Amino acid sequence: MKIRKRFVSALIIGSLFVSIPFTASAKNIKKEHFDYVALGDSLAAGRTPFGVDADGYVDYLASRFEQSQYNVELDNYGVSGYRTTHILDELLNPFNSKNASLQESIGNAELVTIDIGANDLLAELPRIQANPALAQTVLKVIGERLFVILSEIDKINPETKVYVMGYYNPFPHLPEEQQAALLPLLDAFNQTIQSIASRNGDIFVPTATVIEKHEKEYIPNPQDIHLDIEGYKVVAKEFWKAIQENK
Repeated sequence: MKIRKRFVSALIIGSLFVSIPFTASAKNIKKEHFDYVALGDSLAAGRTPFGVDADGYVDYLASRFEQSQYNVELDNYGVSGYRTTHILDELLNPFNSKNASLQESIGNAELVTIDIGANDLLAELPRIQANPALAQTVLKVIGERLFVILSEIDKINPETKVYVMGYYNPFPHLPEEQQAALLPLLDAFNQTIQSIASRNGDIFVPTATVIEKHEKEYIPNPQDIHLDIEGYKVVAKEFWKAIQENK
């Protein structure tokens, strides 16, 4: 379900109080407005490690802009469980209930972030584990779908900046021997995402290394793959850094 949030700052950050008269108010400060569209799976939706949707990296990224004196209108289309096929249907199928609003949102957006593909890969993981040779084909299909998604966004709005998230290791609590088999697949998955983003002229935002530093703290539930609040804040910071570097 589409969630629309309008972030409007009510206060001026503390440092500004030092440099302007006390009688000045936030409404006297001209803030640059822009539209932000988020696409993705449960990470965009803000799924927590214990089964509740709350603020995710999308929300924390919008808050960072607000703290830097921007007015941000956020349209978050992230949905738990989404695969590349879900976003493709929303973008390309005129009979999809979200098609018109999504196209309008992207058409107005100065910023688009996306994380997608992990659920595609997880669904195929048992087959890949049984036959590792299938990995290349699975990643190729995910990459092709991601390329269509990114290309369609460009068709709708050639001027918008698009940032594509790489994934972290979702299984830090597994025994080392099991992780040793999974991590090369994660690396290949992220390389696929990065290659497709670069091919389309978009910006890849890696998260694996920064989450790895405290992965068991950021993913506290051994039975769940989602980040906690601090983990989402770390991911938001990586997006923020990438956006500042690519202004």
